[in-house]
Amino acid sequence: PKSLPALVKAARIQEKAKGIGFEWSNKEDVWLKVQEEINELNEAIKSGDSQKDIDEEYGDVLFSLINYSRFIDVNAENALSRTNVKFIRRFKKMEELMQDAGVSIEDASLDVMDSYWVKAKEIEKAQNH
Repeated sequence: PKSLPALVKAARIQEKAKGIGFEWSNKEDVWLKVQEEINELNEAIKSGDSQKDIDEEYGDVLFSLINYSRFIDVNAENALSRTNVKFIRRFKKMEELMQDAGVSIEDASLDVMDSYWVKAKEIEKAQNH
């Protein structure tokens, strides 16, 4: 269906290809393909390729990562959704810590924000243990 999210659609396409035997034999080879696609993306960026070519290479990276997710039994859509929630939670904690310390997020450098990000992450990990 055209209405499916792209991540789900990619996984379904790959499952269909698998169904007719167009499939990698092991996860190590799939990971090598992921690395190959990342290298192609980096090369396209370095060489000043068109945005269309860079977009295509980026799509290849995502597609190969989704394929790898099948080999390691990860639902890519669910994993990304959980990561989005985790990022939002940590970002809010970072903002809270900065506000409590009297640090303006609008005026803070990336290094300062990153230090509070690390603190937020440490607090989260401590609460989960």
